Amino acid sequence: MIQRTHIRTNFLIVIIGLGVVLCGCTQLDRLPSVTLSDVQNVSVLGIADARFYPERNAKEIEALALKVYERQLKSRDRSARTGSAGPAHFLVISGGGDNGAFGAGLLVGWSERGNRPQFDLVTGISTGALTAPFAFLGPEHDSTLRELYTQITPGDVFTKRDLFAAVNNDAMADTSPLRSMIARYLDQSMIEKIAREYEKGRLLLVATTNLDQGRPVIWNIGAIAESKHPGARDLIMKVLLASAAIPGAFPPVMFDVEIDGKPHQEMHVDGGAMAQAFLYPSSLRLKRLSQRNKITRKRIAYIIRNGRPFKDEESVKRQTLSIAAQAISTMTASSGMNDTYRIYLTAKRDGIDFNLAFIDDGFTVPYKEPFERGYMQSLFNYGYQKGLAGYPWKKTPFGYTE
Repeated sequence: MIQRTHIRTNFLIVIIGLGVVLCGCTQLDRLPSVTLSDVQNVSVLGIADARFYPERNAKEIEALALKVYERQLKSRDRSARTGSAGPAHFLVISGGGDNGAFGAGLLVGWSERGNRPQFDLVTGISTGALTAPFAFLGPEHDSTLRELYTQITPGDVFTKRDLFAAVNNDAMADTSPLRSMIARYLDQSMIEKIAREYEKGRLLLVATTNLDQGRPVIWNIGAIAESKHPGARDLIMKVLLASAAIPGAFPPVMFDVEIDGKPHQEMHVDGGAMAQAFLYPSSLRLKRLSQRNKITRKRIAYIIRNGRPFKDEESVKRQTLSIAAQAISTMTASSGMNDTYRIYLTAKRDGIDFNLAFIDDGFTVPYKEPFERGYMQSLFNYGYQKGLAGYPWKKTPFGYTE
């Protein structure tokens, strides 16, 4: 989710103000939503393990964890002979809008340093979801990451709607340009590469928020790619677009589904509405699962927070809408920090080595406007230099001492 105060404040002021004045305006039609009790009756293109509800699919998530481990054993000849798949490396990429340039730069610099591991698990939300497929497939896609986060302009992401069109529609902006950009980079060849890596036991997970239910949904991109379903590529593009769909600012993504032969729709928005970052559902007790199945391996998690520990300071106008918008922006930033604590506690419980990176006070370039190229290039280069020099990973969340 975009955390820049300037973006959020402007959208919220307009949305709150117009929502009060024009609440009787036209609304877009949609099909009936899916209730939480009907979730188990919904099939996503008939693909097994396509997605999970963390609080409802604990057993299925455990089964997937064992399945990918078995695939790893089969795909690594040397490890298969020793009965171990070797160390596991996890990568978590948070939301953060144009601040995603930091994480992209860090990854590219890390590659050039020469010690960036191949990640067994990559997770992403919002801008992290857009970065995740390229990080998952490895350094050969670093040039794409560089291009995405140093060459784009606001027009590559969204087009503004006029005031009344925005109120009568489902968002303040149209993200058709972003969808076109996703389609341009996520071609069929890339889908096939993701499928092959999933066959080897590697996971690429992206989170969205089912707004009808107020629940997070974790999508297994590898399983969707491996299915070879004719609609797989389109579904993956919709998931990535949904994960970056800031509610009110960008349009939600509607997923057409059927229940007992009757058409329904799910409304999905930015995964950051629920969390800015995730490692895996805390219901998965990985250490206990490993002990039960006699699996012994070292696990290392790297968390890239595309933001600062706290939101940027700003002189707030003594005005109702400004105060409300700034408070919401502050809560969003705090939620992102809380996610690092949640991930840390899960990692500590399961014996995973915790490593955290974030934008620190060393980056001082002023922010001007959303997706301003000069700002993103500077931030990318800042992250790149950090990765090239060897990022000093933090072993605990910001402000926490053992």
